[in-house]
Amino acid sequence: MNGMHDATTDIVIKAENLTKRFGHFTAVDQISFEVKRGEIFGFLGANGAGKTTAMRMLSGLLIPTSGTGMVAGFDITHQSELVKRNIGYMSQRFSLYDDLKVWENIELFGGIYGLNDAQIRLKTDELMARLNFEDERNKFVKSLPLGFKQKLAFAVSIIHHPQVVFLDEPTGGVDPITRRKFWEMIYEAATEGITVFVTTHYMDEAEYCNRVCILVDGRIEALDKPDQLKINFKAQSMDDVFLHLARKATRVDG
Repeated sequence: MNGMHDATTDIVIKAENLTKRFGHFTAVDQISFEVKRGEIFGFLGANGAGKTTAMRMLSGLLIPTSGTGMVAGFDITHQSELVKRNIGYMSQRFSLYDDLKVWENIELFGGIYGLNDAQIRLKTDELMARLNFEDERNKFVKSLPLGFKQKLAFAVSIIHHPQVVFLDEPTGGVDPITRRKFWEMIYEAATEGITVFVTTHYMDEAEYCNRVCILVDGRIEALDKPDQLKINFKAQSMDDVFLHLARKATRVDG
């Protein structure tokens, strides 16, 4: 698997000196980067590094203190509602409704993402076939194995074919084989031109990304292709790169 297959150079995420302060605490400190269409962009950092705060700003959920950001062609400060309509979002903490059936979840999120009834019916049938979920159609989500839930949550997050999908530690708590299958879905989405912005604490997953950005205490300490980062830091693995940089951290939360 090599990730990005789309050769276009359209910039779909752009941050310039993006900053978020909570009182005297600076959670994200003047970060700047660009992400291209169809790129799988890994966003890494220890707990408290600021990665979730940065993702919330980029997805229109949190207004920056200063700096600027553009996502899917919209300003994250002044057009946050348009940003939300043109992205997908999946979190380890919240994704699906356990007390709804599989098809009900698909219909619900299809409606949230602005699809009409005919599109929702078509997409529901497409997803059932693609995921081999025909037998699970009428099951409650809470009864599904974690790997099934994860696949369904990702499929639902891109049901409207957004320009960008934000994945916040989407593979937490699942076994390595299931994680690998999930990453096959990520590659497929990237092949279709969807930009994937993913946070993870699994360093083997960092190897699957086209580029990796490592945050330490709210600042970008490294940003490059995984192989180049290993060369730069004379490291055998992304784990070694991450540990080298994480030692610089001075804070434990935020």
